[in-house]
Amino acid sequence: MPNTSPHSFHIPVMGLGYTIDTPIKVGKYGISSVVSIIEDHLVEQMREIISKRENLPYENITTKETDFRAKRITKYLNLLQVVLNQQIQKIKEEEFNKDEDIHKYFEMLPNNSNLKNLYYSLKTRTGLEKKGIEKKLRSLIKAGSIDVNIMSKLDKPNFTKSGEALPQEYSDALSALRGYANSELCSSIVFSAGLNPRLFTYCANFKDFFPNEEGFIKKKIILKVSDYRSALIQGKYLAKKGLWTSEFRIESGINCGGHTFVSNGLLMGPILEEFKQKRNELYHELFIDCNKTLTEKGRFPLLSNASLLITAQGGIGTSEEHKNLLEHFQLNSLGWGSPFLMVPEATNVDNDTLLKLINAKKTDYFISNASPLGVPFSNFKHSSAEIQRKFRISRNKPGSPCYKKFLSNNTEFTEKMICTASRQYQHLKIKQLRETITNETELKNQIQEVTEKDCLCAGLGSSALLVNNLMPPNNLSAVTICPGPNLAYFSGIFSLNQMVDHIYGKTQLLNGTFRPHVFINELELYINYIKREFEKSRSNLTEKRKSYFSSFKSNLLEGIKFYEKYFTPLLFMNDTIFQKNILLLEENKISIQKIFQSLDK
Repeated sequence: MPNTSPHSFHIPVMGLGYTIDTPIKVGKYGISSVVSIIEDHLVEQMREIISKRENLPYENITTKETDFRAKRITKYLNLLQVVLNQQIQKIKEEEFNKDEDIHKYFEMLPNNSNLKNLYYSLKTRTGLEKKGIEKKLRSLIKAGSIDVNIMSKLDKPNFTKSGEALPQEYSDALSALRGYANSELCSSIVFSAGLNPRLFTYCANFKDFFPNEEGFIKKKIILKVSDYRSALIQGKYLAKKGLWTSEFRIESGINCGGHTFVSNGLLMGPILEEFKQKRNELYHELFIDCNKTLTEKGRFPLLSNASLLITAQGGIGTSEEHKNLLEHFQLNSLGWGSPFLMVPEATNVDNDTLLKLINAKKTDYFISNASPLGVPFSNFKHSSAEIQRKFRISRNKPGSPCYKKFLSNNTEFTEKMICTASRQYQHLKIKQLRETITNETELKNQIQEVTEKDCLCAGLGSSALLVNNLMPPNNLSAVTICPGPNLAYFSGIFSLNQMVDHIYGKTQLLNGTFRPHVFINELELYINYIKREFEKSRSNLTEKRKSYFSSFKSNLLEGIKFYEKYFTPLLFMNDTIFQKNILLLEENKISIQKIFQSLDK
């Protein structure tokens, strides 16, 4: 099932604001990207910024309006579509010369692109033949897709100003979905962070998620998954509602940036191999279930050529990896996230943070417990948000003021849910700990766990406003940034052209630090993770934890066995790099055995 995009990569969602307007920065070159739509306050601010910049009308949607969250999202997505349509029309009217975006569009295509080859043929054509090719090229220009993302765990219920509970369709995630469903976009919605039954079921309320008479689905569903089992469970759940999953986006559980959904030692390589082996089986099982439901509901069925794309993302950093992963695992596209944070043409990173990223080392990226969701979170030691968090603790005022409340999920001390990163919660929790724990060491450790939580609602969106010379609300200008550790190998500010050329092997942007293969990097992250977890449990190793660690170890060693067969000199730029990766594979195998020696005894 071919990828209809002219490119073999996409830019995944990053934070709340880093890719919020990326579609109108890269979409005119055929590059697809993903926008986070959960934070409607930021969405509304960006709509005002873009409308004024593009000389388009803007009317504020206030929180007093009924269903304001969904309306804000709909208006913003429609605005992105209008701007992108104008950009594409302008490109199609340009002359074919090197100073124009139309040249940039074709020049950035992969080298094996038939479209690019047709463009290059203009050099040897004249007269009517040349005019004919130019006309054809203009007709084949295609915008990148404006895709959106909803993290399904972010589904807080909402209330009226008087405190009355609103119906469930006004929850955060359902409101965001409605905002997308009511937009003019013909694109995809990415559901991440697992199955949310009421969110998935709610899709069935909107006709755009179902095929029309010609089998066309205007709004497609992409499931971001960590393994095959998860894909099958979530895909079948949707299929039984008559909803087709058009793409499974496989993401490394630990090497992806943002929230990390750590697997039990299942590694990326074997996971991709399983999808490759069972792809047809997955397709047919979901196709049968989906069409059965569509028929029962009297809807148009899927056609036999309904597409099911398999893509992947998480820690990819070289053109060799890009090319081989696509070919070996028969993938349709690969996501390149963190490296694009170094491309101001594509993403929103403020100058202060960008400078820190340029000078960062591998040790500056770490997996933290900063997220109020209780999910491990990729973090950066030198971000202004991390510096602010520590400063507040030093002033004996831990926690953040909580205005947006998207991550409010705790009722330990209050009837209404509050956020564990909030000053209110941390004050109450620390007071409780001091009243109940007498051991000083234990008390210190418990308080540290509480104060490690940080405000992501403000921190992950502030950079987008700072880049646009706007102070974030309530002066909360501290920036949280959550790249994957792969960013340690990129040290510079790059143009969009340079990064795309790097992906396709026309240039090389790595900083000279030896970089292990993406699979080795992920393996080492998992080993470091399980080592910490094992040390924490060593003094109280229950049977359940023993079983977990045993399964984790087995999966890691099976993954290494797979890599021993997968790694060949052809995967690497030269024999020296191949030998280094093979040596690292053996060293990691020994590390695993050492970690679990006491468990084996």
